Amino acid sequence: MARIRPYAPVRGVVVVLMGTAALAACATPQPRYAAKHPTAGPTPGQLPNGAGGRYKVGSPYEVGGVWYVPKEEPGYDQEGMATWYGQSHHLKTTANGEVFDRYALSGAHTTLPLPSIVEVTNLENNRTVQVRVNDRGPFKGGALIDVSQEAARQLGFEQQGTARVRVRYVGPAPLGAPDAGLRHAAYTPTPTPAAQPPAAPTAYTGLNPGPVETPVAAQPLAPLPAAAPAAVPTASAGLIYRVQAGAFSDPANAQRVVSQLGSAVVAKVEPFQRADGMTLYRVMVDGTADEAEAFDLRDRVAAYGFTEARVVRPGA
Repeated sequence: MARIRPYAPVRGVVVVLMGTAALAACATPQPRYAAKHPTAGPTPGQLPNGAGGRYKVGSPYEVGGVWYVPKEEPGYDQEGMATWYGQSHHLKTTANGEVFDRYALSGAHTTLPLPSIVEVTNLENNRTVQVRVNDRGPFKGGALIDVSQEAARQLGFEQQGTARVRVRYVGPAPLGAPDAGLRHAAYTPTPTPAAQPPAAPTAYTGLNPGPVETPVAAQPLAPLPAAAPAAVPTASAGLIYRVQAGAFSDPANAQRVVSQLGSAVVAKVEPFQRADGMTLYRVMVDGTADEAEAFDLRDRVAAYGFTEARVVRPGA
């Protein structure tokens, strides 16, 4: 219950209770789904807690015409360029189901198992940090690893954007509890008291009652016309959210993705002509009329290595 601090004049103290506002706040319905925003995540500058993540290696996948083959590499030790990512991906789901936090020490790699711990050393200043690899990338510029903004700051290349680094595999990263650091809220409606029938009317017993009225015979009411059944969204009505796993210029590549997804989902190849006349072959996964379930399906498709998967709204 909220209170307003009392103002104390010479003769007394006035206390104002904001009861109405407090009751209104308590009665506000809460969201049905768990929020993706960490509320008890890692201290800034530390490794993520792995909430909601899962172990995965993944199947071969294609991005921008390049094929990547994820695999176990316990002896991985490579040198190359590092880049960093931050605001544009902050609090979004990673390829293994975790939540990216730009203020934690995490990173993305094209082929290492998820999640993994790697040691990254900036070869230009010898600074070293360990990061949790929980996402796929980078896919541009031939970079070896993409690290979070905080990792780039600690390695000393946040301002310049890139650095030459050494990346050494340390081992698999532990998984956090499915709901560790996530805010859950569920609306529990207030029980409605059982309806009570109205009390029977009390007969008038005045001194001068009026003449007795003759009861009128009850007449049956005409039946109401049958109501038309409510329309139920169906696939034919075009109200289904679908997931696009990828789009390819070569139909053989699109068919290969359908085979990789296997029986986990129902996928098919659909040709699509762009405005410039070029035909692309989209891998479309059958979805659902529920938007939240569609985004869960997108995460499942991304977990197979198709990190560019996206939800396609009805009619698109």
